[in-house]
Amino acid sequence: MKSIEIDRSKSLIEEPEKGHNRFHPEIPPVIEVEQGEEVVLETRSAADNQLKRSSTALDLLATSPNRAHPLTGPVYVKGAEAGDLLEVEFLDIAPADWAFTGVRPGRGYLKGEFTKPFLAIWDLEDGWATSKQMPGVRIPGAPFMGVAAVAPSHDMFRQWTLREANLLAEGGAVRPPEADSAVPSTEPISTQGVRTGPPRENGGNMDVKQMTAGSKLLLPVGLDGALFSTGDAHFAQGDGEVCLQAVEMDATATVRFRVLKGEAERHRMRGPHLSHTEFFSDPRFGMPRRFTATMGLPIREDGSNASEDLNVACRNALLEMIDLLEGREFSREQAYVICSVAVDLKISQVVDSPNYIVTAFLPEDIFNV
Repeated sequence: MKSIEIDRSKSLIEEPEKGHNRFHPEIPPVIEVEQGEEVVLETRSAADNQLKRSSTALDLLATSPNRAHPLTGPVYVKGAEAGDLLEVEFLDIAPADWAFTGVRPGRGYLKGEFTKPFLAIWDLEDGWATSKQMPGVRIPGAPFMGVAAVAPSHDMFRQWTLREANLLAEGGAVRPPEADSAVPSTEPISTQGVRTGPPRENGGNMDVKQMTAGSKLLLPVGLDGALFSTGDAHFAQGDGEVCLQAVEMDATATVRFRVLKGEAERHRMRGPHLSHTEFFSDPRFGMPRRFTATMGLPIREDGSNASEDLNVACRNALLEMIDLLEGREFSREQAYVICSVAVDLKISQVVDSPNYIVTAFLPEDIFNV
């Protein structure tokens, strides 16, 4: 068994030989492994040691987004070549003993609705997350890796650079390359490496909560060795991760790799695939779970119809859920956190024009009072 061990008293910036926080085809591997070999990867939370168990909402405001995400790797998988598929089997994801969820003004899906910072520090024990800042709430654990990726080929990297530059010029939501806090700090990676924030064809920051232990992730290989990296572990998350953060934690992932020769090229795979034989959002409760749901319609605040607009419907479902939780005596910020770590957003129908439906499901089991 091989491993990448990290010093969690240090940030990635202080231990740059163990990982990276940009994507670029020239980032060198940390270790080499054989197919079928179990590999243990210790990872840092998305905040890269900028938050501690004693941190406050003011500390959250002081964190730099340039340091996200501190990824562990790359891992060179022997036998992997361009055109292959890399199968990543997640064998175990072991949580740390604490985590955090924050609300930052101007960030998240409802960025214009929240003006006060808020930070919940979670204790992780016996498969549950509890927080003094979230009284009466107990979140069941379903740990997964928020970021899992292979390196891009040089051609793919050039495509990303061009399309994101074009989108930025059109006013799109793109954070361009920036050398500040980049790891590695060497040229050309520091000045050209793309951010790990958005997911891309190589995987990346997918935040798919079903990627728990027992899942298998398929990624199209762009370079020899695949160069796999992971990080940004979550103890729990609602589908949507709407305040921008889940229950964010340090973790140790155990994975195993298999190379499927020529399969990406043969199937013309353009992005990641995921499978799981027995996933439940929380296996302790089984199915079904008690829930309360709000349904969002594509109706604007002025009463006009945003025909078939799922974004407006999603926003309305969330705002309704926040109002519902405020009626249960949670603050608006606490309600937003609950939506991000526990509420699942689902597209219920896209056929009943002009009013498509997005539904927000709140599992009632999280309330322990």
